[in-house]
Amino acid sequence: MITSLSIENFALIEKLSIDFSEGFSVITGETGAGKSILLGALGLVLGKRADLTSLKNKDEKCIIEAHFEIQNYSLNPFFDDNDLDFENETIIRREILPSGKSRAFINDTPVNLQVLQELSSHLLDIHSQHQTQELSDDVYQFQIIDAVASNQDLILNYSINLIKYKKLKSELKSKLEFLKSILNEQDYNTFLLEELINANLKPNDQEILEAEFKKLNNVELIKDILSKSILLSNDEQLGVLQNLKEIKNLLQKISGFSAEYETLSERVSSVVIEFDDVEKEMSRLAENIYGDPEALELLNQKLQLIYLLQKKHQVSAVSDLIDIQNDLDSKVVSVVTLESEIENIKDGISILETTLNELANKIHVNRENAIPVLTTSLTEILAQLGMANARFQIDLILQSDFLSNGKDDIQFLFSANKGSDFGLLKKVASGGEMSRIMLAVKSVLASYSQLPTIIFDEIDTGVSGEIANKMGAIMKKMSTSMQVFSITHLPQIAGKGQVHFKVFKYVKANQTQSEIKRLNQEERIAEIAQMLSGNTVSDSALIHAKELLN
Repeated sequence: MITSLSIENFALIEKLSIDFSEGFSVITGETGAGKSILLGALGLVLGKRADLTSLKNKDEKCIIEAHFEIQNYSLNPFFDDNDLDFENETIIRREILPSGKSRAFINDTPVNLQVLQELSSHLLDIHSQHQTQELSDDVYQFQIIDAVASNQDLILNYSINLIKYKKLKSELKSKLEFLKSILNEQDYNTFLLEELINANLKPNDQEILEAEFKKLNNVELIKDILSKSILLSNDEQLGVLQNLKEIKNLLQKISGFSAEYETLSERVSSVVIEFDDVEKEMSRLAENIYGDPEALELLNQKLQLIYLLQKKHQVSAVSDLIDIQNDLDSKVVSVVTLESEIENIKDGISILETTLNELANKIHVNRENAIPVLTTSLTEILAQLGMANARFQIDLILQSDFLSNGKDDIQFLFSANKGSDFGLLKKVASGGEMSRIMLAVKSVLASYSQLPTIIFDEIDTGVSGEIANKMGAIMKKMSTSMQVFSITHLPQIAGKGQVHFKVFKYVKANQTQSEIKRLNQEERIAEIAQMLSGNTVSDSALIHAKELLN
């Protein structure tokens, strides 16, 4: 439950601090006095987004802090999961800086809004007028039934398995599409692969083959040039080798005269040795070279095959062809692997379908059993609220598909008058009826939920007199199991409160400010009397106010 709330620099509030107690509290005040400001401040504590318009003084930060007693609400796992310190009295603080940035803290630990919103959902429910329309929403209708049916754990388990199921279904679809695309190209890919395999390509094939082809394709020219070169080297009169040897002999005769001549002689001797070796190599090559038309043709065929494959695959290197071969090989081989993976996924989907069907069936049975309990409780409460002939018919229609919370579709039907047909709640219930139905729903849920606090924001709109008195009694009864606040304009409800707060405005230093105070008994009598008769409080209004307060 919420034990205190402090607000600084928010809307019309400069600074205030208020303590709350358990049981049933009522909050009254004239229209525009600032009741919505209190709810806005609480909304920020609960994780709603903030902006600079919330600041009273734009140059100072806004601070809103709420204290909650939470020791009896099994929230330790939440604090452990989010690495937060658990305190029996937990403090939530929200700060809005002049820059527009906001910060949130749980027990002085910074948290993001998602964590704050999740915790807040376990602490407090603010029921505003427009939320009455939630009664027409399928999701909210299921929440009502599932709370009575105690389906929370089953639905959580179902949701976890449904996520796995959808993930596997998506994975199966993707793999089936991939398999289809591979199979459509399988024959062609196999042909291309076999073509490349038969080519028996090696990384340097093209360079080696092209060099060998050039040599074999120019045998006659090579032979002729080598023969002429050998002849020029060994000719007895003009041969290069013979003349070099003659130069060598001449220089040796003067080599002893100086170091320069000796060096020159040695260099010529080296040339003679090197050229002699060159001549022998030319002779060896000339002896071993011969034409081989068949080998030349084989080389040409191999090269033409490489050129053809490069053109077909739009590449320029043998290494690229080898990469393509490896890729095609993996595609061809992956079909078998992919088919095996698909079968495994199908098996997983089948297992999850069985699990989901079992869980959905348990959820459905629990809902069917809860419907009579819920409808009986609602009709009994509505009878107290002046709707003696109100009846509900809740139909569950099993679907074939797995839905977010089971396999049920729901129809929440209502009849307000004896003899009238059932119709969809959102179509046949008036605004005042919807308010009373919502109060009945909240009253029933109070017995099944562990929610510490609920705030009704003018749920009494559209009702008066004895009905308002009954609504107050119901909220007071709810307060035996939870902390209940009612923001009201009706004296009948205000009189039921165990604690009464008044919100009012006043002017200070030419600035309008909002304040809230806890009323004592005399102040309560005056406030309720004013609610009964207006600004001019009559004696009869005071007497009536005392009667409402017993």
